[in-house]
Amino acid sequence: MRSLTEHDIRNSFVNCSKGEAKRLALPRDLGELPWDHLDFLGWRDPGAPDRSYLVTERAGKLVGVTLRFPSAQRGFLHRSMCSLCLTTHPGGGVSLMTARKAGPAGREGNSVGLYMCTDLACSLYVRGRKIPDSGARFEESLTLEEQIARTTRNLSAFLEKLYT
Repeated sequence: MRSLTEHDIRNSFVNCSKGEAKRLALPRDLGELPWDHLDFLGWRDPGAPDRSYLVTERAGKLVGVTLRFPSAQRGFLHRSMCSLCLTTHPGGGVSLMTARKAGPAGREGNSVGLYMCTDLACSLYVRGRKIPDSGARFEESLTLEEQIARTTRNLSAFLEKLYT
């Protein structure tokens, strides 16, 4: 992913108002992020424990999405798998993230959801640059490039649901 500016990020959101996009908390370390290893930028809002944000490219344009998830997490005996990168995590490492749909459907209250890594670090897990709390990912027969392509396809499918 290419390096993004605050202006790029704030202007990319498709499922919130311009005022909401202007007020949302951005990552403080934008200049230090490993952009070459990211398929999308994802972060949690430190001031709102039930909100996260995701920005990626779709059809050559930046698309930003506000996400909500339950602040109460499950116990640590349960393991869940992220639907984007297929990384498994114990307890609250995977959350059902819901996004208000774009356009009129979103204004009517319609939303779409997907189970994702709670920290939205899917790109780093796939590349082995971040280790899940469980200590390892499942060994796969797919190459790294194929795993990255699968993750981006899964994200694209989720984003497509925001527009339908």
